[in-house]
Amino acid sequence: MKDSIYTIPLSEVLEPKDGCPICRLRNILENRCLEYIMGAAMMEPDIRMETNREGFCFSHFQRMLKAKNRLSLALMLESRLAYVAENELSAHPAKGGLFRKNVPVAPQKQSCFVCSEVNRVMDRMLQTLIHTWEKDESFRSLYDQQPVICLEHCRQLTALAPNVIGKRAAPFIAQTQRITRAYLEALGKDVTHFCRMYDYRNKGQDWGNSRDSIERAIWFLTTRKPEEEK
Repeated sequence: MKDSIYTIPLSEVLEPKDGCPICRLRNILENRCLEYIMGAAMMEPDIRMETNREGFCFSHFQRMLKAKNRLSLALMLESRLAYVAENELSAHPAKGGLFRKNVPVAPQKQSCFVCSEVNRVMDRMLQTLIHTWEKDESFRSLYDQQPVICLEHCRQLTALAPNVIGKRAAPFIAQTQRITRAYLEALGKDVTHFCRMYDYRNKGQDWGNSRDSIERAIWFLTTRKPEEEK
């Protein structure tokens, strides 16, 4: 797949200072990948071979449905179903297919073309982010100004950093975890306040920032906002 569609300056991802920049990066990559495969790339033989083999997860099928390009999706489904019929199911017991009697069938591992592509590019870009953080003081300052790094992406960056810059990773990890912890503490207080507002003794009191705390907590823990899954 053409990596040129994934050319994203990391400073542009951090500059908005709104939410988790790694979630923003992931969302941009997903959008570009989906637009690409739903467009002209749909007819490229090498891309169709990959989408036929890997398929898509439910979440990305939903995203493709929302794109309102039903013909492109139908064409991909047509060839994906044909691939499954030929390669994953067989009505011939002699070939050891699915319908062979008295032989348990191991479940197919769930795969998704978009997930695989995004994970591949994300890994490379997160390595670049860590290298840039180490070498560029202005980038390091911009990173420090982020309002939050969500829990999952904090974990990913913390695990990846020692493999990228070795023992020099400690300050990066400390900074990343500090950003995450500060948001987590404020979020926890908001969720607690939300719960307390259901006590009759607090009727008429100010909800503060707690009204959307459930949605923000789900996003913080999963990297996905609930409204994105509708």
